[in-house]
Formats: sequence, C-alpha cells, structure tokens
Amino acid sequence: MVEAVSQEFTVGKVDAGMAILLSPDHHLIEFPATILPDGVTTGSIINVTIERNTDEERRKREEFLDMQETIFRQFSKCPEPPVISLRSLTQTSAIIQWKPLVLHNADLRGIDIYRNEQKLSSPSVPLTAQSAKLSGMDVSTEYKVQVVIRTFRGRVPLDSLIALLSRVGARYTDDLSTDNTHLVCTFARGPKYEKALEWNIPAVSPEFLKACEQNGKVMPAHSYYVQGSGATRLSLDK
Repeated sequence: MVEAVSQEFTVGKVDAGMAILLSPDHHLIEFPATILPDGVTTGSIINVTIERNTDEERRKREEFLDMQETIFRQFSKCPEPPVISLRSLTQTSAIIQWKPLVLHNADLRGIDIYRNEQKLSSPSVPLTAQSAKLSGMDVSTEYKVQVVIRTFRGRVPLDSLIALLSRVGARYTDDLSTDNTHLVCTFARGPKYEKALEWNIPAVSPEFLKACEQNGKVMPAHSYYVQGSGATRLSLDK
C-alpha cells in the first residue's frame, strides 16, 4: 500500500545545487535542485508529494530479518561437547579418545582432563590431540572422567578482554577458585561453570565487563547472567 501526502512550496533561492523552499506556514527546507522540474526558479510554486511505500517497507524488513536469521544460524552455534570413548584399559591406566572437535566458529584455547571433578595437571594435552593417557588409577575403583575444551569466540579478542579487566581494576586467572568474584564466559557449561554455581560465583557474559567500564563501577551481575546447560562425562568402572 502506498500512502501519499502533498505539500505546496514557494521556491526561494536556488544556488549550488540546492533550493530553499518556503511552505505556506513559513517553514524553510533545503531541497536538491537537481530533481526539481525544468524551468523552476525563484518565485515558482511547486507541489512536493511524499509517498510512503509500506509494501516495500515490509519486503525490506522481511529481507533484513531473513539476513539476521542466516547470520544467527551461521555464527551463533556453540562448540559441540567432545564425544569420548575408551580406547584401552589396564589395571592402573586408561587411554581415552575423542572424535575430532566440532568448534563451529570458536577458537580452541585448551583441552583439559578432569578426573572425579579434579583437573589433572598431567598429562598436558596438545590442541591437536585426540586421546590422552590416565595413569595412577586404583583397581576396582570407579572414575568419572571429563574432557573439557576451552574455547573463545566473539568480536573482542581475549587479550582485549584481559586488558579491559585491568582497566576496571580486576585480575584475570585461567583457573577458577573461591577467590574469584565472577566467572566470565559465553557458554554456561563445563566444570568451571558447575563450580561457579556450587560456590555461588556469578557467571556473566563479557558484556558485564563493558558495562562496568562504561559506568565506572561494578554493575549488578544478574542482568548479565548466562544460562546453564549440561556437560559431557565418561565413567570408567575398573
């Protein structure tokens, strides 16, 4: 549907490609002289008709929403949890393996192995690894093993977020402890998130840091909470 409104104007000064138009109620507007009818000069009276094309508005809006949805589907996928399996088992050790990681648009920062909720300092897992050996296991003991992938994704690089922490007077730690006041994350899952819930540490999005800097104070965390989900676990029964 096209809606049209017409307004009468008297042409004032025409100069440098612009025309000054005067309405009957003495409002002045600048108008491009190049789209005025031929022969229009100072003192000419013209009618300017403005049309609103709501059909085209609707089409453009639908086109924009479709583009937004396409971008969202392409760039908003979370990294998929590792698919873990047991490769081999002895009385005191086990080798676990996982399928190639599906990170979508995230960057891999590290792979951590947890045994019974405790992060193992050894073995150190390379980013390209697809298996790890667990030693020092006791006979007839059940173990819960987690493979945790640490990823980063966003428009702001991690180094920039760490610099932002410094500007607001905070400090970055790679590991989470009860000394931490906040957990900054994008995806609410994994041992760190579960520990944050257990220790009543707010898990907030990176937008929390930006808001703190912009307002010059620590903002309430509840407006920046991330929502929770599950974690991938593998149980070993020896």
